[in-house]
Amino acid sequence: MMKIPFNKIYLTGNEINLIEKAFSMESVSGDGFFTSKVTSLIEEKFSIPKAFMMTSATHALDMAMMLIDLGPKDEVIMPSFTFPSTANSVILQGAKPVFAEILPTTLNIDPGDIERKITKNTKAIVPVHYGGIGCEMDRIIDISKRYNIYIIEDAAQGVNAKYKDKFLGAWGHLACYSFHGTKNYISGEGGALLINSKDKELIERAEIIRQKGTNRSKFLKGKVDKYSWVDKGSSYTPSDILMAVLYGQLKHLDIIKKKRENIVKHYIKGLHKYLESGVLNGMTSLEDNRDSNYHLFYILLDNETIRNEVIYKLKKCGIYARTHFEPLHSSLKGQTLGYNLGDFKVTEKVGKTLLRLPLYTDMTIEEVNYVIYHLDKILKEL
Repeated sequence: MMKIPFNKIYLTGNEINLIEKAFSMESVSGDGFFTSKVTSLIEEKFSIPKAFMMTSATHALDMAMMLIDLGPKDEVIMPSFTFPSTANSVILQGAKPVFAEILPTTLNIDPGDIERKITKNTKAIVPVHYGGIGCEMDRIIDISKRYNIYIIEDAAQGVNAKYKDKFLGAWGHLACYSFHGTKNYISGEGGALLINSKDKELIERAEIIRQKGTNRSKFLKGKVDKYSWVDKGSSYTPSDILMAVLYGQLKHLDIIKKKRENIVKHYIKGLHKYLESGVLNGMTSLEDNRDSNYHLFYILLDNETIRNEVIYKLKKCGIYARTHFEPLHSSLKGQTLGYNLGDFKVTEKVGKTLLRLPLYTDMTIEEVNYVIYHLDKILKEL
């Protein structure tokens, strides 16, 4: 019997050498040699005017909300089908997350529902690019311009994916990436805040917030003889050791993407008959105008009982599959915000029936076939 984990770390082979090189430098704290290398790579590859490497995508979201001066009475529209960090970044500034419905085709936020949720207090929209499939950013940008609302992209799962002609993360006023150990490109913990503007004041303020509210960045550039506390902020700079690991990963951006593409396409080919027959209500699809990064592969089953039974039966075969987000509106915290079960029918159905199959960069076609074979048997039994 094969053992197929849900996820497995992929190493390019150069990470240890790069870590040793980082240790040989004068400093392994924030904003060192490899942080600079990674920052330049991200800005050039994804056409981002300014990127800041962060300790996590969660912190990138937190900082984005500070940069738009979010505060009490402000509202931010986002999907309920997302990770708690998306909403926490709003709550931490004393503002209110406003949830919206998702589209059943992509599991991304429904632009039509965004517009229905706008009030005089709406300050930002957070599109979450689920699984590396881009939201309908042209429609969302149109809404943003008509109502004069910020867009903060949650592209935590969307590194090296595109919507139409632009990379995810390059559409909104601000955006975030994740390099957590579960993502396509990893540093263990880490993220990036992207600023799609050359506004010098905005960039300078971002530098201050990221450096504990001090003007340390000016000091390092020789613009002041000592640095001091000038604004609110926190410690968001990642260790250069982590950035050395990430640099090794990002040098293999398209190699990793191609490996994952082969796996996802093999899953689709092997399971498409169940979509056509109606046994599956949906699965990861490669949408037109969207160049995925193949972050995950999901199927949608008929109900929660069947989904849980499939998980159990796959595990008995050595295959580890998982559910995903608990819709935020129906969580304990979500209910304290005034939401109830039944508020978002598509989101709730997806939350109860979505199953993610194993997917990792060096997964072999033999392993994929093993998952498909046993899933095939289970679905026939059910």
